[in-house]
Amino acid sequence: MRCDDLMKELEHLAPLNCACDWDNVGLLAGRCNKEVKKVFLAVDATDEIIEEAILWEADMLITHHPLIFKPLKKISDTDFIGRRVLKLVANDISCYAMHTNFDSAPGCMADAAAKKLDLTGTNILELEGTLGENAYGIGRTGFLKKKMTIRELAGFVKERFALPFVTIYGESALEGAVDFVAISPGSGESMIAPALEAGAQVLITGDIGHHSGIDAAASHMAVIDAGHYGLEYLFLDFMENYLKNQVTSLTIKKAGVLFPQTLI
Repeated sequence: MRCDDLMKELEHLAPLNCACDWDNVGLLAGRCNKEVKKVFLAVDATDEIIEEAILWEADMLITHHPLIFKPLKKISDTDFIGRRVLKLVANDISCYAMHTNFDSAPGCMADAAAKKLDLTGTNILELEGTLGENAYGIGRTGFLKKKMTIRELAGFVKERFALPFVTIYGESALEGAVDFVAISPGSGESMIAPALEAGAQVLITGDIGHHSGIDAAASHMAVIDAGHYGLEYLFLDFMENYLKNQVTSLTIKKAGVLFPQTLI
């Protein structure tokens, strides 16, 4: 199928108008009329990912994070973004990003993350807008199937997302077990205030700084930092399943799961 026809399928799932104003989503490099038979899925368009896509002879690279985030004044081999764009264009690989539109669209990142934890009674953590009668937004709140201590919950998150580690802020912020939590995959410092407002006992997210973590604990909410990548690499399995169901003519390959941090 043509690239622009595949884009319609992707935008049916995660409409571009669900993206935040500051984001850069959609077709970032390549031809709309490109015939697409092989799709490579990745979280980030790194040098290694692009090389692997080239060797596999991919027609399209679909990533969660945008390759081009800030405006480019030039495209040359003098910086790493320019080099990546040139490689993609030279090898006729269309590059498409599904970032905050995928984060917030109904049934996508936030709902998939909540489902990983078997949350019930879910609601949107930060409302962004509506699609017809359906609301969309960043993150979810919900109830665990059973109460857990914060340490038990951290182990549960680690198990369900197959993580090498998590970080807990405010383990002693609450007494006893908890059952009402918020989850917001990606960078979640800005989700602390909405989670507190929603009454969440624990926020599960990524990229929490020291001061933000201890400030949340001071407000009697614990934070489990599962890493930016750690909660978002579910994008790979999700999109593989979606594309296999929607477009049976495609051959799909996922990037391997590779955590950017190394613990020693």
